[in-house]
Amino acid sequence: MIISERIFELLEKRGMTQREFSERTGIAQSAISDWKRKKTNPVSEKIMIICEVLDVPPEELLSGVDFPDGRSRAQDNLIIGRNTELGILVEKYQRLSPQLRGRIMGYLEAIAAIEGK
Repeated sequence: MIISERIFELLEKRGMTQREFSERTGIAQSAISDWKRKKTNPVSEKIMIICEVLDVPPEELLSGVDFPDGRSRAQDNLIIGRNTELGILVEKYQRLSPQLRGRIMGYLEAIAAIEGK
């Protein structure tokens, strides 16, 4: 089964229309229709938002492995909205030099120790 087929299967399971899916992902309805009609897959840049909207881990969408509890093994990935406070923080952190990143991590560890976490 290709990725787009899994997407349509998940849409059906969740009772979500293509229109609602389009609105929630920001993907044009024509593109979604093309996946079905032409048996093509979404572009890689859209996979994470698709996973977020369908509430499925990327491993499940990409591999087709259905995890019994609806979630995969311990998640190594986080889905963070770009315009959220955390998303902005991550983008700024990524622009820092490795030396400054190390300092930030040191500060975080010191603050966490104060908080007892």
